[in-house]
Amino acid sequence: MQWMNRVYPFSFSRRRCFAAFDAILSCNFLRFLPELRPSLVGTGVLFLLICPFSALAQTATTNRNVILRRDPSTASVALAHLSQGARLTLVDDAPTSAFYHVRTEDDQVGWVWSKYVTLSKPPTPPPPTPPTAPPPQTQCDPSLWTHVYHPLRLIVKQQCISVTGIIVDATAGKKSDGVRHEADGDTHGWLNVDPEFENLLNAGNISDEGGNLVFEIVCRFPVSQQDAKAACANYTDHVSLPPVGSHVQVVGTLVQDTFHAKWIEIHPVTRITVLP
Repeated sequence: MQWMNRVYPFSFSRRRCFAAFDAILSCNFLRFLPELRPSLVGTGVLFLLICPFSALAQTATTNRNVILRRDPSTASVALAHLSQGARLTLVDDAPTSAFYHVRTEDDQVGWVWSKYVTLSKPPTPPPPTPPTAPPPQTQCDPSLWTHVYHPLRLIVKQQCISVTGIIVDATAGKKSDGVRHEADGDTHGWLNVDPEFENLLNAGNISDEGGNLVFEIVCRFPVSQQDAKAACANYTDHVSLPPVGSHVQVVGTLVQDTFHAKWIEIHPVTRITVLP
């Protein structure tokens, strides 16, 4: 704030801020000079930066019947007679000549003898909100489609989806990782989806896939199918495959495989994240 003191050699009290801004707002000629409106907006921003917010102003009540005066003096003109218990907002936190500069509930601004004013306790600030863990990423990697074998067989239902559930064994115990090792190098895994995702399953998932959602990580294993080798050439899969029983989030493209029983699957999988 030192630069402000050099440019504006006076105290930025709440009273002076309101007075200055009221003067700005009273410049009706600005409506005839549109080119000056951006300057007014900039001035308003500066006002917000250097003036205390009224929402944070000190409040008070009168502890007896009292006169609201135009100036901080007992000889000043009376603007209103305030009854005991009248609620006030301080324009300045500190008294001047034993008077508080106040604003009444009906927006009258004036001065009240300070000993007739009882300051309210400042509100207790709410406790800080503890930081929350960021949600798992849901962005898909479109470059993985380059490595999908025969992509035209897949009907895209949703370009990128995040589905949660538990990985279950799709091999009846034949593979330690719980997924089938397909000839095109992909996994054929099963996700027992959480209840909110059961609507993704179709008749093919129920009849042929144990009621599970299929997920395929492309090029996970050596390719034995001759016409699929080109799709996995010069590509190394880096998707983590958690063990069977893990509660996970699977992110990828939701598709329907038009071969086989036309089940729904996530293919290709962008990532699999273990959930707490």
